[in-house]
Amino acid sequence: MTRDTTRRAVLASALAAGTAGLAASDAADLLDSFAPLSGDAWDAADRSLPEVVESPHGPAEVARDEFGVPRVSADDESAAYFAVGYCQAFDRLFAMDLQRRVMRGRLSAVIGEATLSSDEFNVAMGFAEAAEATWEVVAESRAGPLVEAFADGVNAAMGDLPLPLEFELIGYEPEPWTPVDSMLMEKQISWTLTGDFGELRRALVADRLGEERATALFPARYDHDDPILDGTETRLSESRAASTARSGTGIDRSTAGSAAGSVAPVDPELTDWLSGFESPTGVGSNSWVVAGDHTESGTPILAYDPHLSLQAPPLWYEQAVDTPERSVRGATFSGVPFVIAGANDRGAWSFTNLGADVLDCYRYEVGDAGDEYRYDGEWRSFEVDETRTIPVAGGADRDLRVRRTVHGPLIEREGRTVGVAWTGHTATRTTVAIEAYGRSEGIDDLLDATRDFDLPTQNLVYADADGRTLYFATGRLPVRRIDGEVVDGNRIFDGSAGEGEWEGFEPFGESSWDGFVPFEEKPHAIDPDVLSTANQRPIDDPTHYVGVSYATPYRGARIADRLDAAVDGEGVTDPAFHRGLQSDVRDGRAPELVPELVEAVRDRSGSDAPDSDRSLVAAADALDPWDYRMGRDSRAALLFARYLPAFRERVFGPAFADADLGEAYYPSDWTLARLPDDDPLFDGRSRGDLAVASLRDALAEIDEEGWETYGDYNTTRAMDHPVGGEAPFLNYGDLPADGSPATVKNYRVESAVGSSWRMAVRPGTDATAVLPGGNSGDYFSEHYDDQLRRWLANDQRPMPLGAGGEPAVRFRSSEEGSR
Repeated sequence: MTRDTTRRAVLASALAAGTAGLAASDAADLLDSFAPLSGDAWDAADRSLPEVVESPHGPAEVARDEFGVPRVSADDESAAYFAVGYCQAFDRLFAMDLQRRVMRGRLSAVIGEATLSSDEFNVAMGFAEAAEATWEVVAESRAGPLVEAFADGVNAAMGDLPLPLEFELIGYEPEPWTPVDSMLMEKQISWTLTGDFGELRRALVADRLGEERATALFPARYDHDDPILDGTETRLSESRAASTARSGTGIDRSTAGSAAGSVAPVDPELTDWLSGFESPTGVGSNSWVVAGDHTESGTPILAYDPHLSLQAPPLWYEQAVDTPERSVRGATFSGVPFVIAGANDRGAWSFTNLGADVLDCYRYEVGDAGDEYRYDGEWRSFEVDETRTIPVAGGADRDLRVRRTVHGPLIEREGRTVGVAWTGHTATRTTVAIEAYGRSEGIDDLLDATRDFDLPTQNLVYADADGRTLYFATGRLPVRRIDGEVVDGNRIFDGSAGEGEWEGFEPFGESSWDGFVPFEEKPHAIDPDVLSTANQRPIDDPTHYVGVSYATPYRGARIADRLDAAVDGEGVTDPAFHRGLQSDVRDGRAPELVPELVEAVRDRSGSDAPDSDRSLVAAADALDPWDYRMGRDSRAALLFARYLPAFRERVFGPAFADADLGEAYYPSDWTLARLPDDDPLFDGRSRGDLAVASLRDALAEIDEEGWETYGDYNTTRAMDHPVGGEAPFLNYGDLPADGSPATVKNYRVESAVGSSWRMAVRPGTDATAVLPGGNSGDYFSEHYDDQLRRWLANDQRPMPLGAGGEPAVRFRSSEEGSR
């Protein structure tokens, strides 16, 4: 039976059983939102690209390689991006429409009341208005006409082709795509990477546990020796001291102030509600570059794997575009015209999350009537105060009051309010920067383009065919002041007193960015020899405050150690080494926690141990010689993976429960491993006793589930389709996986986060890549999941540049077609 007929059989079974619909992962009551399947579902099974498509932008050709990656070629840029839009709509139209509905707060219009909370947040935040402000700026740039051509291509595909199956399952048709929708995708990406209400949680923890305990358990700076930069790197020619003196934005770290600040915490229910719309737990990435002096070919090598949500289809979409102006291939997000991370014929670039603080929260004195707020010594009306209606399928529409201050949105929940300022609320030029990256011819072009990269704040790593390498912290970094003194941003500010305002920031308009860190003063390195990023802090002694939301250094330290060992002396590397490093599964938490566990078990279990303890001894015997690698076939990896959350709960649970703080507030595993035996959290309990009890908890769970090895627990079951809850045939298969939250080969089964794209590039020569699933979002396509097993094994396939292959689609001029 062929793959296509197998899927037709599954769909036929779904038809017979009447199981068609949409289910959010956390809402089991969405069955009523499903439309009954009809004959239109069979139309979706027969979707295919036409051989000829008329284009108002001129001729182009699209070849598709063996993995369904479109390779677009044209003599005109607009013609090429019309074809790109057409191909993205063919492969990913439902994903595109779903994301813009989420960001516009229009999901309930097709789903119902189950998604109202999400819609209320997104409408209140004003993402759509921010996208409109951004389009006004981008429309006047070189990228503007290409974004318009892309939208034309999407809409042409909607008119030419049957809709994907999901639209029939839910029972609606998408509206036309607009350039603003592509800007909205930029906002969605930026929010995923920088939307962080951490200061609200820190203030609540400080209030509940006390400032001293909060600082001890949640340090603003992890004590380790593995930052991205060591301070010896070559910087841009302008000296740091001269520019800081001129700008007056230098910060005295000794007087920066406490994390909690002086403003009272926001209501815990509002804090928890807002925290639900932040980035998925553990979002991060790996990237590194090695200069040509340390490679067999003499050409730099860049390796990259971003850690984002894993789902069917993947977040990333691979494409190639070849025109007289560019030859670029790599990954983008559905709805974004340009390659975001990839390579052209001269260079390669990648991004990992910087962890910068680009969102501030404000408390205001609000008038009793709710139509005024106190600011700058006077009462003033809200800049925006109006009612928005959120359509609700199968229910009553919801009216939402939208209010905005000089800083940005005022978020309200059951009478509780907090003001928000986010750099993404203004017009941003990141689309302009990304478009320019694709045409860049060297490091100078990259630097020029990076000046326009407003958001998200990222660790840009670059290498080119000239042998140049680069690291730069992208994005706008706000400078905050209270009473004229520069302060850190990890606090709640008094908005009525004008604390922490960003000079030159215009929410929902075009900002001057005057009160932001100058470009030359952001962390960067010109021509680094060997450099890696894994979301750890960028530098030990920054001139300016960047943030506090940095990852624990486990991944960063492992990558740096292996790179240093490989290039030590006369050592050189090749692409195979870098792909092997991407597959590294050693968990740095294990050597910090496992030896003490083994010792505790053996101290408490002698030769006359009762039968109930023999399983503990057997587990300790399995853990003792373990190499700390989270491999799917490892019993010890399974024991550690289930021991750690049990130990975390036994150590943190009682005290945090007493403070009415759930596990989302627990400190990191880095903190857990370093707690002294006399820490108040133990409250007279022995650390060893808790360790043994936690291992017993883990063994009980393992026995109950019937797991034997790590791969029995750590599977791809978490990589669901957005509508896979009630249409499970859309989900990927359940396969064993390697890796953990702390390994280079990153996979987090609990949160469905991990390596969402991998590539290894020698600029100007060869490149390889792999996606976690397939390039097509069409369930009936052979490319729906054809890379899943390759991704699990990190078996990357070639990612060539330039036009090539027999054209699958020819785009001809509309004028030519009319003759």
